[in-house]
Amino acid sequence: MIASEHLVTTMAQLEALYGEKMPAAVVKEIDHINGSYRKLIERAPFVAVATGGPEGLDCSPKGDAPGFVRILDEKTLAIPDRPGNNRIDGFRNIVRDPRIALLFLIPGVGETLRVNGRASISIDPELMRSFAVNGKLPRCVLIVHIDSIYFHCSKAIVRSKLWDEKTKVDRSSLPSTGTIIAELSQGRLGGEAYDRELPERIKTQLY
Repeated sequence: MIASEHLVTTMAQLEALYGEKMPAAVVKEIDHINGSYRKLIERAPFVAVATGGPEGLDCSPKGDAPGFVRILDEKTLAIPDRPGNNRIDGFRNIVRDPRIALLFLIPGVGETLRVNGRASISIDPELMRSFAVNGKLPRCVLIVHIDSIYFHCSKAIVRSKLWDEKTKVDRSSLPSTGTIIAELSQGRLGGEAYDRELPERIKTQLY
């Protein structure tokens, strides 16, 4: 166990540990989408969506073709929700607590982009139709009203070597999806049949 005397428990301790914010860390946080941030959002095929509510926290991955997160105006984003597992943990949170945080990733790019704001859930027919793919509508559209937006430098990506081809993990070296589900369900679900059917299921259920 970690000794309690070694825990940081006050703001004074925390601020003494880290000192002053770097000037660039302050100036890069704004309350709207500027030209540079627009370009980052438009090229991002992936965003992590974090929410909180009475039952706890949630952080869900969202991905699609670059630009799938649509800029409605300099203070507003729209994110289509495609078919998934129907847990809707994040949406349950948003109904009770609209606060939301986003983290955008762009393959090959070290910088990441963060958004903090408030969200609502829209089923506006015209908006839903505008996000249709192959004639299929999203389940809903997440509307994010921006309070702050800022980018992180590339140090985390450089340290992790996330985009380095030499660090890619062979998927077969890890438990398969079917194996993980079988272990968690004590054999009631998952297994080899699940793995065999997974590629076709993903292809037919993407949208």
